[in-house]
Amino acid sequence: MGYYITVEQDVQVFVEDINPGNGKTILFLHGWPANHKMFEYQFNQLPQLGYRCIGVDFRGFGDSDRPWNGYNYDRMADDIRAVIDALELEDVVLAGHSMGGAIAIRYMSRHAGHKIIKLALFGAAAPVFTQRPDYPYGKTKEEVNKLIQGTYTNRPQMLADFGDIFFTRYLTESFIDWFQSLGLEAAGHATAMCLASLRDEDLRPDLADIHVPTAIFHGKQDKVCPFVFGELMHAEIKDSELIPFYYSGHGLFYCEMKKFNRELIRFMS
Repeated sequence: MGYYITVEQDVQVFVEDINPGNGKTILFLHGWPANHKMFEYQFNQLPQLGYRCIGVDFRGFGDSDRPWNGYNYDRMADDIRAVIDALELEDVVLAGHSMGGAIAIRYMSRHAGHKIIKLALFGAAAPVFTQRPDYPYGKTKEEVNKLIQGTYTNRPQMLADFGDIFFTRYLTESFIDWFQSLGLEAAGHATAMCLASLRDEDLRPDLADIHVPTAIFHGKQDKVCPFVFGELMHAEIKDSELIPFYYSGHGLFYCEMKKFNRELIRFMS
């Protein structure tokens, strides 16, 4: 079941609600530059076990509206609050991949964990995506600027190059084409502006505001958000567990699909 929810004047986001009204609810926040369809191989399985799966397309991505503004973490966290309130959700497991994990963390801080009982972070782009004088981890700002420039000059090639470092297992050409197509569904300006947010935002102050059980899923071979990100989050988030995926890169939800789904179900239970 898909529908649109108004998050601010003249801006609607698309929501896919699978198995509504039944079982525990998990709200999925996708990573950059994809949309909720990236979780297809979770949506295929979890509803069979009685879970309600809700996927949100961030503004500018997938089937959501594409306003010119609003691609900072605060505004996008506010969009998630609007979705939760509009659907009158209770006792939600909030799950985010990469940038979606970063926005989930900002949501927990900015909205005091409103209606959330557990948090799951998948290869989250946190605590900080880019290097700082006091933070030597992740991409350099120059590397992100190159992605922004590639977005504005040859977005299909930029996405293809990014896809080359996303997974660490053999992929069929048809799967690669499908996954790249998710990024092409986004607006170009949203793709670039979210890269600027990834480059500039700092979630270190937010981590202490998380007060629910938290599972940190992270690939040991992640070339986008290195495994040290998971270790840093685990050290700062109380009541958290770090679950390493030894044979996965950034796309751990597919690289080790069976383990990923099994661990997610265990955590939700």
